[in-house]
Amino acid sequence: MNFHTRKWVKPQDLNPNGTLFGGRLLDWIDEECALYSIIQLENPKVVTKYMSEINFQSSAVQGDIVEIGIEVLNFGSSSLSLRCEVRNKMTRTTIITIENIIMVSLGKDGKPKPHGKTQVEFVKDRLRDGS
Repeated sequence: MNFHTRKWVKPQDLNPNGTLFGGRLLDWIDEECALYSIIQLENPKVVTKYMSEINFQSSAVQGDIVEIGIEVLNFGSSSLSLRCEVRNKMTRTTIITIENIIMVSLGKDGKPKPHGKTQVEFVKDRLRDGS
């Protein structure tokens, strides 16, 4: 799993208990999965279709740095299935895991659009191929 994105927990990210608000964390995860999928599928129209059970295992407090990791599970004909783990960079503990997130590529009509992808591609490789 690659951990590329880091977020700094600020006062506006806290719940009344003084820990990272779960809704804020899910917002970060959803955005990260969307950005990852847009780049992988080369389509700016991608939506979240499904998230499996969400299990909060630990928390973070103001000043902590959390990192979001994503790995590809499967390429469907118009979808991309991802796994996500968020960990506290300071304590190295897992905050949350989501075993399956399905992102769907859409066409101009707003309906699922086949993307033709079968494996993870890296932008540097696309550039080298002249694509």
